Amino acid sequence: MNLDFQKILEKANEYKPEMSRFLRDLIAIPGESCNEELVIKRIKEEMDKVGFDKVDIDPMGNILGYIGHGKHLIAMDAHIDTVGVGEIKNWDYDPYEGYEDDEVIIGRGASDQLGGMASMVYAGKIIKDLGLEGDYTLVVTGTVQEEDCDGLCWQYIINEGKVVPEFVVITEPTSLNIYRGQRGRMEIKVSTKGLSCHGSAPDRGDNAIYKMAPILTELRALNENLMDHDFLGKGTLTVSEIFFSSPSRCAVADGCTISVDRRLTAGETYEYALQQIKNLPAVKEANAEVDMYDYERKSYTGLVYPTKSYFPTWLIEEDHPATKTLVESYQGLFNSQPLVDKWTFSTNAVSIMGRFGIPCIGFGPGAEKEAHAPNEKTWKSELVKAAAMYAVIPAIYVNKYADKMPESTKNLVDNK
Repeated sequence: MNLDFQKILEKANEYKPEMSRFLRDLIAIPGESCNEELVIKRIKEEMDKVGFDKVDIDPMGNILGYIGHGKHLIAMDAHIDTVGVGEIKNWDYDPYEGYEDDEVIIGRGASDQLGGMASMVYAGKIIKDLGLEGDYTLVVTGTVQEEDCDGLCWQYIINEGKVVPEFVVITEPTSLNIYRGQRGRMEIKVSTKGLSCHGSAPDRGDNAIYKMAPILTELRALNENLMDHDFLGKGTLTVSEIFFSSPSRCAVADGCTISVDRRLTAGETYEYALQQIKNLPAVKEANAEVDMYDYERKSYTGLVYPTKSYFPTWLIEEDHPATKTLVESYQGLFNSQPLVDKWTFSTNAVSIMGRFGIPCIGFGPGAEKEAHAPNEKTWKSELVKAAAMYAVIPAIYVNKYADKMPESTKNLVDNK
């Protein structure tokens, strides 16, 4: 197939107003994790409108829209849940009503990552309009609960739905760069126990909050001494939450728990990360309990799909067929060399590649720094360029790289 890259770009630009309207419609619907139903329904409406061949909503509530009927199954994924708005006074515009001018769209989810969904849906229309179908089936997924538990949706899609693509394009924001890996993460809880008594005589009790204090200091120091990797960067940890139990404000606390956000670089397994904390002198002195959180919230459909809050690190080769497919697509469309890099944050690829070994490659509109921030924005020009890329990728893969795809893709980091 000879691709007319200029014509594809022109067609993508033609749909800029419709992509922008669709994105603003998605932003206008509050859709935090486990409450995405109305967002999913709006996506289905748009997929049907632009001519997807089939649109399914699975029992977890993920939407899967199909283009084509060929033998090579390629997936493109956007999670469509968002975080909350935070302190409303930090917003210059209503987070859901948003704002739009000639260059940007502002609102919760604009970059993270409803913009990716808008571009993918209109890539499907471009494929249909320009006859770019080939020996492939493209499945565009709008996935739920990612902000709560990255990759859980794809554990369900692969294990229960039996949808196993040859590779997956993750459309999280990359500022139109190509990303081939990310650090993993885990959610850890550390708990101390004490003995309550009346606050007027604290010596009669054993204060669990005081037991936690030196642990906090040692965790802060531990963060400075974690492993580093020349590409993925350094492992990190931060204390993200603190809870207590006490009979009243006039009593010694008998329990204290903290949450630790631990980012894992190459060579850091979850066992290693847990043991590091267990080995801290203050943890031993307090006889504190250290464990991973479990995730078992109901999806908006009522389905519960429990998992440990562990999200593996992953990295694929720079010369992997998936990477080469995107690099060639980029070069053809934009006549320049892309930056091949990695995410700082976590994505659904922690399951797709990290757990299942299905190669993932990232390319998305919007910027990482906009994620979870007030006045979150994305750029209309990036929506257009991303739609053109997503329309080109399947044809280039099938015509040049499908026969070079390895039977299994090696994760370049050791999660074992």
